[in-house]
Amino acid sequence: MRRRSLLAAAAVTAFAAGCSSPSASSGARRRRLTYGVWDVYQLPAMRRAARAFERLHPGVSVDVQLTPNGTYWTKLRTACTGGSAPDVFWMNGPNLGLYADAGQLLPLETGGPQAVLDPGDFPADLVSLYRWQGVQYGAPKDFDTVALWYNKELFDRAGVDHPTGEWTWEDLVGNARRLTDRRRGTYGIAAPVWAQENYYDSIAQAGGWVISEDRTRSGYAEPRTVEGLRLWVDLIHRHRAAPTLQQVTDTDPTQMFQSGRLAMVQECSYNAATFWADPELRAKVDVAPLPRHRKRASVLHGLANVVYARTAQPELARAFVRFLSGSQASLIQGRYGTAIPARRGAQQPWLDAMPRFDLRVHLDALDHAAPYPISKNTAAWSHTEQRMLARAWSGDQELTEVAGELSRAMDLLLAQEQSGEKR
Repeated sequence: MRRRSLLAAAAVTAFAAGCSSPSASSGARRRRLTYGVWDVYQLPAMRRAARAFERLHPGVSVDVQLTPNGTYWTKLRTACTGGSAPDVFWMNGPNLGLYADAGQLLPLETGGPQAVLDPGDFPADLVSLYRWQGVQYGAPKDFDTVALWYNKELFDRAGVDHPTGEWTWEDLVGNARRLTDRRRGTYGIAAPVWAQENYYDSIAQAGGWVISEDRTRSGYAEPRTVEGLRLWVDLIHRHRAAPTLQQVTDTDPTQMFQSGRLAMVQECSYNAATFWADPELRAKVDVAPLPRHRKRASVLHGLANVVYARTAQPELARAFVRFLSGSQASLIQGRYGTAIPARRGAQQPWLDAMPRFDLRVHLDALDHAAPYPISKNTAAWSHTEQRMLARAWSGDQELTEVAGELSRAMDLLLAQEQSGEKR
C-alpha cells in the first residue's frame, strides 16, 4: 500500500508563479545534495545508492531525506514555492504536470554529451509519463505493473485450480464465486474502488479509455469503459463474490488478503515485498497474470527522479539523477526487492530477491502495458472519479448513470485545465 495513497493524493492547488533566488543558506550546501523520498521501505536502497555516488565524487555528500507519504506532497509544494525543496526528489505521474507547468523542475537532456538519460534504456510509456509538452523532466527510477495475487491454500481447500495466463473474465468471476465461503468469512476476490489495481486495468481490457490522448475528453460515458467498470460492481452485487464497499472501507483489502480472508486480489508489484516479509504468508501465496477480456492489459506506472529548478548546483544534481538511472544504482535497488528497477536489464536482482514467487509475471506485463492516465491536474478529476464511482460500488446509484455524470464532470474539469493553459 506504499504508493496507492500517493497516487490518489496528488496536489490540487497550483503553485505560485515566479522563481525567486535560492536562499542564502544554499551556498553552505555547495558540495552537498539533498534527495527527497517518501518510502521508508526503499530508504536503505536509496542510501546505499547515495553512498555509491559519493565514492565516485569525492567531496560530495548526499543527504537522503525521508518525508512520510501522508505529508510528502504538502511539504514538497510548500518547499518548492519557498525555494527550499530538495535538489533531487521523487515524482509520480499524476503530479508531473503541476510541477512542470509551474516551472519547478529542470529539463533533463536525452541526447548528446550532456544526456541525463537515454530513453531507449527504459519502457517507452514510462519515459512518456515524465515528458510534459515535449520536454523530459523525469528520469524513470522504477516501475510497477498489476497482477493477480492468490492464496494457494484457499484455492486448494475449495478444489479450484490455480489461476493461469489463460484465464478470462469468465474464469475470474466463476472461480471467485466458488472460492467465496461466507460461513468462514472468506471471499473470492476484492473489488475496492482502486484505480490502478482494478478498474483502469479492466477498462483497458474491455477496450475502453479513461482520458483522450490529447487530455481534453473523458471516456467514462463510452460503453466499453462502462463494461470495464461493471466487472467490479457485479462481483459485489450480482455475484456476491467480493466484500462490500463498506467492508473494504473498514478493513483494507491488502490486509484482508494477508489474513486469509480473500482468495484473490489485484496488486501492484511493489507489494510483493510486503507479502515476502511474512514467512507464513510467503508459503501460501503466489501471483498470476491478470485475466484477459477483449485484450490483455496491465496498467503501468512508476516513479522518476527529478531536479528542482532552483537548486544551487544543477549540474551536480543532474549527475546524481544520471547515476540513479544507471546500471549500478538500478542493480542496488533491485537487490533490495522493494521496487522493480526501470532500467532495462536490471530486473534480475528483483526476481532473485523473492524466488518463491513467480514474479516474472509482473515483468511480462510490460508486453501489454496500458499507460497510467494523467493530465496537468490529475487530482482534480481523479478525486471526483473515486467519489462518484463509489456510489455505484455501494449500490446507491446505477453504474451507467454514474458513468455519464462522471464523464460530464470530468470534461468540465479538463476544459478548465485547457483554459488555464491558454491563459
